[in-house]
Amino acid sequence: MKPVRWSAAALLGTLVSLAALNPATAQSGAASWYGSGHQTANGERFNPNGMTAAHRSLPFGTRVRVENKQTGRSVVVRINDRGPFVRGRIIDLSRGSARALGMGGTSYVSLHVVD
Repeated sequence: MKPVRWSAAALLGTLVSLAALNPATAQSGAASWYGSGHQTANGERFNPNGMTAAHRSLPFGTRVRVENKQTGRSVVVRINDRGPFVRGRIIDLSRGSARALGMGGTSYVSLHVVD
């Protein structure tokens, strides 16, 4: 039996495919908030005072604990939209969830998927 030899491109492609199937369960980075919109990417009506958020890759309905590293406050939000579309940001929070975290404009946060 011959040993399997992987090229760097094939290995990288496999790792990227696995990452797409299993999104990260923990992240840290900049968060922003938004308070206007009519409809979210999953089709529901946007509620600016709701505990919801936009994330680029987590499945709709995923519950995420977001902790504001400056204030120590945390809140659980439900992913119902796509975004943020600004480089360097990892999540867009609804106005209600941003207020609960004590956010002004942007803040450094950590995300943990809640089972």
